[in-house]
Amino acid sequence: MASERVEQTVFTEEMKKDYTILVPDMLPIHFRLIMQIFENYGYHMELLTNTSRNVVDEGLKNTHNDTCYPALLVIGQFMDALKSGKYDVNKTALLMSQTGGGCRASNYIHLIRKAISAEFPQVPVISLNFSGLEKNPAFKITVPIMVKLIYGVLYGDLLMLLYNQCVPYEVNKGDTDKMLEKWEKRLGKMFAENKFFDTKRHYRAILNDFASIERTKEKKPRVGIVGEIYVKYSPLANNHLNEFLISEGCEPNVPGLLDFVMYCATDRINDGKLYDRKDSGYYGYAVGYKALYTYQKQQIKAVKEHGVFFPPHDFEELRRYADKYINQGVKMGEGWLITAEMAALAESGTENIICTQPFGCLPNHIVAKGMMRVIKEAYPQANIVAIDYDPGATKVNQENRIKLMLANAKRAK
Repeated sequence: MASERVEQTVFTEEMKKDYTILVPDMLPIHFRLIMQIFENYGYHMELLTNTSRNVVDEGLKNTHNDTCYPALLVIGQFMDALKSGKYDVNKTALLMSQTGGGCRASNYIHLIRKAISAEFPQVPVISLNFSGLEKNPAFKITVPIMVKLIYGVLYGDLLMLLYNQCVPYEVNKGDTDKMLEKWEKRLGKMFAENKFFDTKRHYRAILNDFASIERTKEKKPRVGIVGEIYVKYSPLANNHLNEFLISEGCEPNVPGLLDFVMYCATDRINDGKLYDRKDSGYYGYAVGYKALYTYQKQQIKAVKEHGVFFPPHDFEELRRYADKYINQGVKMGEGWLITAEMAALAESGTENIICTQPFGCLPNHIVAKGMMRVIKEAYPQANIVAIDYDPGATKVNQENRIKLMLANAKRAK
């Protein structure tokens, strides 16, 4: 049976002038930086923050009930926003990122278009991708934009890293948030003026500013967060897991977005090796990966030399961890990266790990929940718990399971 074709409204150059582009809430820090980059090119974007139960209900009403939880939430957040009356639906567009892989990376955008077609056929859905899935002349990712987006990920990762290492210990509540806001504004101005390239100097300034925040000397349990990319990062999807851990006297440790970007690049490179398809795309990704890895090493070096905060994981080390337990050809969803992140966290002293498990994400259950036993065998001290996120799961049950895990962590000490 042929699938129903949904007619789509295309985002045009004329729309660019007065349309508001809504962005789903996944990585608040990173996305705020990325939105400022696009603002400099004439796009007006707004990060959605609607998190009521109505978001879930709209998702359930507008897609089939066995759709994965992340897709359901994105669709629900868009539909809730369009129905809220806050936006002129004749001057509103939606933005969805795509990586070109399986699962959400390719299919969300079609589900979104089908969901809105009945009530809001005039609303265009824009694809943000680097793999040629869809091309839109009015939303073209030029080389200057792509370069700025890469730097946006780098700076976003550093800000997220330092925020999580400061806010649990701040003496004066709110100091870390003020520092984060200061640097988001400053970096936005740097991107507008093309003064963002001197990362060595900017990293040092950021590190010095966050180090100046008055913090207590107490040692709190560090808790790693891994899992499907959307639920791992999105406050909407994981019921504000970061904030909950901080309120429970913990220090969250969340791997950066650059790891996922490099994971996507290495997947293409690994395919070339596994299937003997070393075409121009293979060599292009190889060059791109080398550049990204160089940027990451520069950031790690800056954090280590500064000496106050612990640095992010080296991606080549993550690949070596993966090779101990799983083949790098396992690349559906977040694939081998989740296994590698769990091993790297346990190895580096973050023994308490929460694995976020969204409903409907079969790859995540295999490479995360399915690999917990071998990780625990290699690291007996590892305290890993899988937390399910789905439309019927209650926040209370999720938090109680996490509290039990934290109680085990305190007893182990």
